[in-house]
Amino acid sequence: FCTPCLQECLKPKKPVCGVCRSTLSPGSRALDLEKQIETTETTCNGCNKKMYLSKMRSHAASCSKYQNYIMEGVKAVTKEPLHNTRSFPNRFTFPCPYCSEKNFDQEGLVEHCKALHSMDAKQVVCPICASMPWGDPNYRSANFMEHLQRRHRFSYDTFVDYDADEDDMMAQVLMRSLRDK
Repeated sequence: FCTPCLQECLKPKKPVCGVCRSTLSPGSRALDLEKQIETTETTCNGCNKKMYLSKMRSHAASCSKYQNYIMEGVKAVTKEPLHNTRSFPNRFTFPCPYCSEKNFDQEGLVEHCKALHSMDAKQVVCPICASMPWGDPNYRSANFMEHLQRRHRFSYDTFVDYDADEDDMMAQVLMRSLRDK
């Protein structure tokens, strides 16, 4: 992970893994993983130079061919920005679906609902999910509190690029997997 992504994973009160979303806890270093990184060879996708994984990050930072390779992929999956900003949903603050109090960030909404609405059985639309490109603004959660605790333990903004076209991204991944060996 790069430092900014790892820091995003560590922001919540209960930090979660950036891959599997399980709770992170202090512990010993992953020595077996460190050894594997030090002994596994890879090839730069830009200049085809062979090196150990442990050296790849510093190489990638200085390899202009690798940076061009990455930018090709980014350009292939990024949508052109729309000029009408009103068509974008607000994904930063949300209203409470029970009492309509406004301007909660995701973590604040979870805490607010836990504190004030944990016993409310009314079926409501999740405002976080409704704001997502894949969200259904009419879907009512049968158990909203359980939904919050299972689905919203982390911020989607950490892991999702809303400007990337999913179909284009999948096509790009398939094309690169065939080309990259």
